Amino acid sequence: MDESSEPKLVLPFLKPFYDLVIPLSWPLVRCTVGLILAVHGWGKVTRVIDLMAGQPVRGSATQIVVLMLVEFLGGVCISLGLFTRFFAPAAAIEMAYLTFFRYSDHFGWRTDGYEYVLMWGLILFAVSLRGGGPYSLDRKIGWSL
Repeated sequence: MDESSEPKLVLPFLKPFYDLVIPLSWPLVRCTVGLILAVHGWGKVTRVIDLMAGQPVRGSATQIVVLMLVEFLGGVCISLGLFTRFFAPAAAIEMAYLTFFRYSDHFGWRTDGYEYVLMWGLILFAVSLRGGGPYSLDRKIGWSL
């Protein structure tokens, strides 16, 4: 993108700052999405541990393991930018399922609506389109889907 297509800054003295931090905006989005997804997925890790210990758990073993892989492992990998174009679409598909089948009755997230999972699904879809970006392990190893 050439300089002429950028809007004029109201405070031009901030240009050096913006030039420095703009490349960090994508890793910030990717890391935020990945780490929040991983924290959310930690509950599935504990359910897998309960399952292995013979404790009763909600959901089938297959469902719990798949959700743990997508949410916890996928979240960690997304935040690192590792196999981003595998895990981000997997999580986006999970969010699409939740949006259209689990929480499809109404919009508001405070009342078990689809607003929150729709937002996360769209962000994860954007991450899957962009991939890990320049500051990612995908780029470091030179391999991406």
